[in-house]
Amino acid sequence: MSFETLILISVAFGLGGVLKGATGVGAPFLAIPIMAILVDVPFAVAVFLVSNIVANAGQIWRFRAENENPKFAYGFAITGMIGAGFGTFALAAFSSSVLTTIVALVVLFYVGFRLLNPGWSLSLDAAMRAVRPLGGLGGFFQGAIGLSGPIAISFVSAVGFPRPQFIFTMSLYFFAMTLVQLPVQVGLGIMTWERAGYGALALAPLLLGMTLGEVIGKRFSKAVFDRVIFGVLTLLALRLLAENFL
Repeated sequence: MSFETLILISVAFGLGGVLKGATGVGAPFLAIPIMAILVDVPFAVAVFLVSNIVANAGQIWRFRAENENPKFAYGFAITGMIGAGFGTFALAAFSSSVLTTIVALVVLFYVGFRLLNPGWSLSLDAAMRAVRPLGGLGGFFQGAIGLSGPIAISFVSAVGFPRPQFIFTMSLYFFAMTLVQLPVQVGLGIMTWERAGYGALALAPLLLGMTLGEVIGKRFSKAVFDRVIFGVLTLLALRLLAENFL
């Protein structure tokens, strides 16, 4: 790998880290597409998985005191893991373009609804009834199309958690996803010692970016934080539509 490629990949991880540190989500969305331009997609996904495990584990520890509703957070994460298992088997049975188009349109509808109704939030009672089904649904899409974020982020955003609790919940959820992904990648030969080594090296720019993002994120009001999350969701949805129709 050339020195120039290493620098560009480091920049991709750094930018992803800023978003992750500020909001708890979005690092793969920024880093993996940039990396995929420079290297092949399996390499990008495998390299990012190593640092993603560490980043999410770090935020789980950093915000562990903010886990005000363990039943919600752990129920969300565990059913996400189960859904990911089913989604992996469904990968061969469904058209991924159909699934991603449906997800993108639902997410855009949700963002539009929230922008028109800024004071709306999902009640905690309703969220507790929905947490396991939607945790499993997000996991299903992780296994089927490799992307749980639009479903998971939309749901937890709708509950209206403050930033620290949102970050803990999402980091735990994504960390649970990696526990499913890692053995699968090893079994398929996607994860190799070389790629794991590159992933370890990429931790430096990622963690540096997360430190900067944490400083930025602390300055967010609840309204600004929500708008940033809506922006991430909108870009995720548009990316899905672009992959299918462009």
